[in-house]
Amino acid sequence: GIHHWQQAAMKGQAEGRHALGLLEFEKSNHELAFKHWTISASMGYEKSSQAIECAFELGDGTGEQRARALGGFRDAVGEMKSPQRAIADKLFHCISSRDSQL
Repeated sequence: GIHHWQQAAMKGQAEGRHALGLLEFEKSNHELAFKHWTISASMGYEKSSQAIECAFELGDGTGEQRARALGGFRDAVGEMKSPQRAIADKLFHCISSRDSQL
């Protein structure tokens, strides 16, 4: 339940923070939902940046909230880039494409 999502969020788990955002949005606590999603997006969790985009398109949130969250997401993704990750990603895609051919 919600307790587990709260525990995960307090321990820095982005998916838990995202889930809390969804729960708050469903309860019409949009401000709190945006806070959860902004934190999660700043951790590089793409679903939170997508949730903010969708909510913004539906008329919720401000341009400032949107810009802050998406900027945090881009920064987090940029920090995760490295030559080693690029090589691992290429290897993964190569293996995946060969598995689908079997």
